[in-house]
Amino acid sequence: MKTKLFVITPPFTQLNTPYPATAYIKGFLNTKNIESVQADLGIEVILKLFSKKGLEDLFNYSRSKTQYPTPNSQRISALQDEYLKTIDPVISFLQGKNPTLALQICQEDFLPEASRFAQLEELDWAFGTMGTQDKAKHLATLYLEDISDFIVECVDANFGFSRYAERLGRSANSFDELYEALQQEPTYIDNLLLSILKERIETIQPTLFLISVPFPGNLYSAFRSGQWVKKHHPNIKISMGGGFPNTELRSLSDARVFEFFDFITLDDGEMPIEELISNIENPDYNSYKRTFLLEEGKVVYKNNSLKHDYKQSQVGTPDYSDLLLDKYISVIEIVNPMHRMWSDGRWNKLTMAHGCYWGKCTFCDISLDYIKIYEPVAANLLCDRMEEMIAQTGENGFHFVDEAAPPALMRALALEILRRKLAVTWWTNIRFEKSFTKDLCLLLKASGCIAVSGGLEVASDRLLKLIDKGVTVEQVAKVTRNFTEAGVMVHAYLMYGYPTQTIQETVDSLEMVRQLFEVGVLQSGFWHQFAMTAHSPVGLYPEKFGVIKETEAIGTFANNDINYTDATGIDHDKFSFGLKKSLFNFMHGICFDYELQDWFEFKIPKTKISPDFIFDALQEDDDFNIKPTAKIVWLGGKPFIEHFTKSKKGNSWEMMTLTFHDKKESFSIQTNKKEGEWLVEMLLKISVSNAKIYNYQEVKANFESHLEDFELFWYSKPIKTLREFGLLVL
Repeated sequence: MKTKLFVITPPFTQLNTPYPATAYIKGFLNTKNIESVQADLGIEVILKLFSKKGLEDLFNYSRSKTQYPTPNSQRISALQDEYLKTIDPVISFLQGKNPTLALQICQEDFLPEASRFAQLEELDWAFGTMGTQDKAKHLATLYLEDISDFIVECVDANFGFSRYAERLGRSANSFDELYEALQQEPTYIDNLLLSILKERIETIQPTLFLISVPFPGNLYSAFRSGQWVKKHHPNIKISMGGGFPNTELRSLSDARVFEFFDFITLDDGEMPIEELISNIENPDYNSYKRTFLLEEGKVVYKNNSLKHDYKQSQVGTPDYSDLLLDKYISVIEIVNPMHRMWSDGRWNKLTMAHGCYWGKCTFCDISLDYIKIYEPVAANLLCDRMEEMIAQTGENGFHFVDEAAPPALMRALALEILRRKLAVTWWTNIRFEKSFTKDLCLLLKASGCIAVSGGLEVASDRLLKLIDKGVTVEQVAKVTRNFTEAGVMVHAYLMYGYPTQTIQETVDSLEMVRQLFEVGVLQSGFWHQFAMTAHSPVGLYPEKFGVIKETEAIGTFANNDINYTDATGIDHDKFSFGLKKSLFNFMHGICFDYELQDWFEFKIPKTKISPDFIFDALQEDDDFNIKPTAKIVWLGGKPFIEHFTKSKKGNSWEMMTLTFHDKKESFSIQTNKKEGEWLVEMLLKISVSNAKIYNYQEVKANFESHLEDFELFWYSKPIKTLREFGLLVL
């Protein structure tokens, strides 16, 4: 019997765009002619719940179950007619289908308002820079969050837009609590999920049901889905894969898990799934790739397949068909510009390279394959995939979901995008490498790159060395400046509470961050408290980092986050509020003159960082030496040429004026005739639209076969002008 797959992401991840794992798997299955249907049950549950019928049912259910516990839920209940009237138009607006509603929403007497709108007064200043559509999106987001608060208070305490019952999935060393929750009657939200699942299973009639679980907030729903299918369709085989099992379930031993699943696969899913299909179609096959299953009542891990994992060039293009692409909801929470990109607009997700080319950071899971095995995809193949996805989805926005995109591959991709004249918008995660020169940042911007995010982590050179980050604070400042000046937004991941970090270093780190925002080279950031994970160097060799694990015992279920004590004995939790509050203000360009002490309610030491540290770091001139192998690229067009004669003291020279029309402005340069003719010919050769890329040595040799003294010409005023308008050295 031919296998048919149903591949889902269970509730909830994002409202605005599908999580890409199922699209990656479907793209691979297409290359094998294996039939599959995918679904994002998160968005389907949200759309069922946040509709007129959904809210009617919700209000009716809440009345039968509870006295409204807070003034806020009483208010929402009293205004239920207003919510029923407005919910369908608001959802349609957030799906991009009803833009004229923005004018109505912005009147502020259209939407019913509960407690979330209390924060509006604080944010009034932000709307000065927001257009009507954005302001309306933000107000509509608050409106949805009010309804979400009502659900949490009156119907289901585990509800959340981007996670469900996350508490049950976080650091669940034992399966007991989650297992107990699954023995209870399904919740209101569960029943919505299961009604959709029932319809889909009966329509599709799959033989293999794959559940992708990227985060702890998808775990409970994954188990509920598996439980329902096991009970009602015991003939269907069920497998779980994804980010959560890849990191958390590597030492799984609790047999009860297999009351809900037949298989759990780890790491890259393509080959394990292909082997599962072979086992289902032929029970005597008995060859598995990185798969947990139950044998004679015991959990066993089988990795006896002799087949190798697929190369990135073989896995196909992510396929988004079956997903409700026109029904995702764009919201604006406003607080953080990078988080806004996560939640507003729909992005096609792609990967430039499997794994991380650096692979050394001591807090990272560098022992696991998803980081350890580095394999880039060729730029032309990436561009092919981008064009396929644009044709399929009608969307030209791309989020490259790399651990850290390699600078050389970003350069090659940007050149290929420009050569093909693709109009795309893209963003990705990077390391703040010194390779990101001013010219490379300009090239990336020209190709459609609008933002990068990268780990500054702890803004302290001692700790960056301990982390093995391979960067310094000074280097980060220069790279962020290069991106910012090119017009690319920069977001920094920030960390506090790293092992051996002193209070002084936390304060100094905050001062570095304050200066980076004050000089304007950082636009967005987020503080994370350090978490020790089992597969990172800190987790594997804690004694090297001055930390002690609280227990060596390995849990029978999830094992990733490790409780530990730090030799310093510092309570890092207490810094959380002050770090986040200060950052919120810095992101909005205010409060740079506050004393750092003002952000904390307890005594902190004065910073030891010079108040001009970042400013001074940015004054140093970059090295002007150009490597012979540096690529020379011209982003501009062909000039208009005018000839004229220049005379001085009885001598005359034939001259040329070259006029260029940049997208923003026109500009001219003047050269003598011979140099001008050579330059016009060379600009055509090094134009970004050409397949061949010339390096500095080749350009120099070409010049010197016609003329003399290339260096004098290269550092002349005309070339300096061209360098400002798109003559790049990469």
